[in-house]
Amino acid sequence: MMVAGKTRKIRPDVRASWARARHRGLHPDRHLPEIGLTTEELLSGRRESRMAAAWPVLFSTLEAAAAEPGTVLFGADAGGHLLWVHGDPAARRTAERANLVPGARWHEAAAGTNGVGTALALGRAFQVRGPEHYLSVAADFTCTAAPIRDPVSGRVIGAIDVTCRTSTANSLALPLVVAAARLAEAHLRDLARARDAELRTRYLDRVLHRNGDRGALVSRDGRVLYAAPPGWLPSIWPGPVREGETVLPDGRKVSVQRLAPMGPFAVHALPGIADTEHAPRVVALGRDRVSLWIDGAVHQLSRRHSELLILLLAHPTGLNAAALAEALYGQQGKSVTVRAELARLRRILGYRLSSDPYRLDPGISCDFGDLATGTSPLLAASSAPGIRQLRERLGRPEPATPDGG
Repeated sequence: MMVAGKTRKIRPDVRASWARARHRGLHPDRHLPEIGLTTEELLSGRRESRMAAAWPVLFSTLEAAAAEPGTVLFGADAGGHLLWVHGDPAARRTAERANLVPGARWHEAAAGTNGVGTALALGRAFQVRGPEHYLSVAADFTCTAAPIRDPVSGRVIGAIDVTCRTSTANSLALPLVVAAARLAEAHLRDLARARDAELRTRYLDRVLHRNGDRGALVSRDGRVLYAAPPGWLPSIWPGPVREGETVLPDGRKVSVQRLAPMGPFAVHALPGIADTEHAPRVVALGRDRVSLWIDGAVHQLSRRHSELLILLLAHPTGLNAAALAEALYGQQGKSVTVRAELARLRRILGYRLSSDPYRLDPGISCDFGDLATGTSPLLAASSAPGIRQLRERLGRPEPATPDGG
């Protein structure tokens, strides 16, 4: 560190960074950053962190600079952990004595003033020159770093750093590192656009097949990828996206359906009327197929989906795939066939259809709940064993056969 008599020459940003380090209790001469990542965590970070997609562009841009004698290139995650270390072998051996190695945490909170850590703390490119480092073990280096931001969320996901001996520092290091960061962010932006386009191609029909007049496709991170009509939802979802019915900050009610385990989500507006009026309803008596009122739309289900829905309504605690297969097809029924049909039915029911076992949201009402005898058969055209048993249980007459029997 610089001696006290020269502190008036310290740049304000460095002075403030030193103050933060002292406040955290770091000692400039008796502290080394910890190697906080295990080998497994390090490899996972290189594969799965947000920086993993940016690193190839960063490395290709700065590879030539890293090959210069006395130079080392570092790539870190948002926590300041060094994930990648490349460069001149002799310089790397020197850096190792300061724990500038893969897995070490060089965030400012753990290492005081340094290129990676202070760039992350400030959220902008920064160069730390020689004795401006808080730790004395790094005082011979000049570190030039820039944060990398996710172009979609704007959050800092990591940092890139070029470190060299202070005696060989290049004045072009800062603009070079900034340029590499901008190229990496542009690459991430292109990847995000391609990913969004793929999601729209794959899932947009799941939004458009509903009859409601307001629908949207929302990404797992809350971005509205499609809305009809445009603008009926804010461009960013207000808070975490969760499946089910929810109320927007302006009081509008919407239903949210997960389309894949990790998103995206289909969002549809619910009518602005009392809950009892728009609660899902099933009409099955005296019909060959179920009519389902749900989220402001009416669906005429296929015969097989009608049977599945009725069986699940009749067993509120749920049924597994094997039990449903037997109720639909008899002892020859196959679970895999039922699972495929339920996956299709879930496109309409959304979060109201759960699995393990398969069961329905208790808020779905039906017209055959009254066990009193009546004259209208349940799904008259169905010969599924489970539906025939329900007719007997309900005391409804079996439908007449074509020959009058």
